[in-house]
Amino acid sequence: MADDIIGIDLGTTNSAVGVVESGFPILLAGEDGSRIVPSAVWVGQDGDVEVGKSALRRRGAGAQVATSIKRFMGRRYAEVADEDFCVPFKEQQDGVPAFELNGGDYTAVQISAEILKHLKQVAETQLERSVSKAVITVPAYFNDAQRNATKQAGELAGLEVMRIVSEPTAAALAYGLDKLGEKSRVAVYDLGGGTFDISVLELHEGVFQVLATAGDTRLGGDDIDEALAQWCWSQLDTGESFDNLANQERQRLLDEAKLVKEKLTEADRVGLSIPFFRENFHVSLEITRDTLERVMRPVIAKTEGLCRRVLADAGIKDVEVDLNAVVLVGGSTRIPAVRDLVGRVFRREPDSSQHPDEAVAIGAVIQGGVMSGALRDMVLLDVTPLSLGIETFGGLMNVLIPRNTTIPCKAGEMFTNAIANQEMMRVRVLQGEREMARDNWELGSVDVSFDPAPKGQARVGVQFSIDENGILEVLARDVSTGKDTVLEINSAAVDVDDSDVEKMVSESVDYAFEDMAERIFTEARLKAEELLPAVEMGLAQVQDVMEPAELEEIRSAEAAVRAALEGREPNPLKAAVQRLDKATEHMAAVLVEKAMEEALMRKLGE
Repeated sequence: MADDIIGIDLGTTNSAVGVVESGFPILLAGEDGSRIVPSAVWVGQDGDVEVGKSALRRRGAGAQVATSIKRFMGRRYAEVADEDFCVPFKEQQDGVPAFELNGGDYTAVQISAEILKHLKQVAETQLERSVSKAVITVPAYFNDAQRNATKQAGELAGLEVMRIVSEPTAAALAYGLDKLGEKSRVAVYDLGGGTFDISVLELHEGVFQVLATAGDTRLGGDDIDEALAQWCWSQLDTGESFDNLANQERQRLLDEAKLVKEKLTEADRVGLSIPFFRENFHVSLEITRDTLERVMRPVIAKTEGLCRRVLADAGIKDVEVDLNAVVLVGGSTRIPAVRDLVGRVFRREPDSSQHPDEAVAIGAVIQGGVMSGALRDMVLLDVTPLSLGIETFGGLMNVLIPRNTTIPCKAGEMFTNAIANQEMMRVRVLQGEREMARDNWELGSVDVSFDPAPKGQARVGVQFSIDENGILEVLARDVSTGKDTVLEINSAAVDVDDSDVEKMVSESVDYAFEDMAERIFTEARLKAEELLPAVEMGLAQVQDVMEPAELEEIRSAEAAVRAALEGREPNPLKAAVQRLDKATEHMAAVLVEKAMEEALMRKLGE
């Protein structure tokens, strides 16, 4: 069984983890039964760490809790010095910001690693087995430093990060957009708690490419919460500014505003109540959906401008014609006003068939499942797992289609008879990574007949073709007659057990030096066995017109080849053959001149 590769959405506000089980991508729930984990970290003075809802509860009691740390991943202190954050931070000697959590200093990578450790533990608890490999998502606009920081956090959490996947690509996978036509374009509108991203992707031959992306790392559902909380406070007519409230009071009002916002996605009218907000002061308001939409309009209006810019950058002139779908990601896209805005900008009903909080994580799980082989039966196998070729003279493996070639594909080569008057050539179809034919797997063979001819004169063309279903067709053609012989190998070319592939690749590495040495020796031996008789025949015809020094070099080089053949060392034999080949260059030219003269004399005598 292949190792699990878990999929992780490391989000600004919330995170999630999942895996492919029994062929289905699923997200895994923690002890509280929730599949969504708040991206919040509390560190005690003794080093104890809490992640998720328990950390947020600590914040309610006034403790320092890091949230939205993703905004600082891979960024230098100089880039973020002017930004507000929920906990104090300062510059370290290496220029990286360090965040204070109850007396200790922690980097964004270290804090993110604690979230990833928690998600790893959730997976191991639910699966009842250890996991060590993961696919982690990042925003499409993340640069190399931010992606590397995410990878470092994964490694610090004890995970081998198999791949960093862009969030819009993961969302597209979750929505099944890889099943659209051969070439299609989709928009991913992602409005989360703390960030907004809009991307246009193009799917071509099974591969997603991000054509354009834009976003705002300080725009999301949190801004809607704050706008609503400010409006609520203004209705109480206390004469105090919302910004001047004590941290704990401000947080209580924000938390209640968030609950009201969520309830108004379904209801038209909701009551907000905070008893004993202060001593002898209770908060009680009634809020309608119309009020929420009016308050949040300036916030979501910012996303419209970014959407139109991305459409222009991606070359989308007519969204109804040039765009195949628009999908919604992020919890804030549940709000009816957001969906109305998306429908108006993209002139179509947005696809909201996936859980907005879980789509990116599900996409990461699907990617992990494809990489681990757990989804092999559910997706098109699009590469050849091992090289394909035929056996050539001397028992060598001649590769026509290298390992990991994308299918469908086609490749061919011309071969000649190695022996004079040969009447038939057997084409042995091989699969594997070893240099010698005997060490690879034979998938089948086909015999090609042709008229007897001098060595090297009969020509047979061999073509390998693998279609989109993984079926290998081998066509062998006698060039002189045009007669074709066809061998079809169903699935054997690509349907290989993972353990067998790993063993073959491992052996090709383990025996690389021995295999290459044997190949070099075999190729040099074949060349020597062809060259030595030719040299003897040539000398018999022209040695009387050649310089003594030249003859001596040829004889010396010839002796070196024979000695190297007996020594069976590859590199000395290869060098000796090259020396003999060079030493006989002038002799070959003299032979050609003599042949031309003889032909001319015959013509004159006719």
